[in-house]
Amino acid sequence: MLEVGSKAPDFTLPDYNENMVSLSDFKGKKLVLWFFPKASTSGCTLEGQGFRDDFKKFQEQGYAIIGMSADPPAKQKKFAEQQGFQYSLLCDENKEVLKAYHAWGIKKMYGREYEGIKRISYLIDEDGKILKAYEKVKTKSHAVDVLKDIDEF
Repeated sequence: MLEVGSKAPDFTLPDYNENMVSLSDFKGKKLVLWFFPKASTSGCTLEGQGFRDDFKKFQEQGYAIIGMSADPPAKQKKFAEQQGFQYSLLCDENKEVLKAYHAWGIKKMYGREYEGIKRISYLIDEDGKILKAYEKVKTKSHAVDVLKDIDEF
């Protein structure tokens, strides 16, 4: 995980419409950056729906939301449209940004180890610094959990 108070690594990646999005686009704004393993899977859908359902609450608190995985733009677009997401999903097919944010690494499931995307999130402040890092994410309640923490800032 990136350390609280450290500078968030800059990035420029395509979203699901193949528009380039950079961290610097959010200078002066607060951001929730959530990483998810695979578009349209059950856990990722639940997590994304939480951010969708509470989108206005995040906006009221001054936060933008971005989701990121290694899926290609067409897959992200289908996922976003099917779920009615009002926020961008970015595509890191080369996994460079995933690695920079410590969201790529060894995972374990059913006693098997493999490399993949870790389900983690970060709150990033207006100056691009990490406010909070989430290593243990509960897909069903993550958005609500993040909103509770935002109230503390």
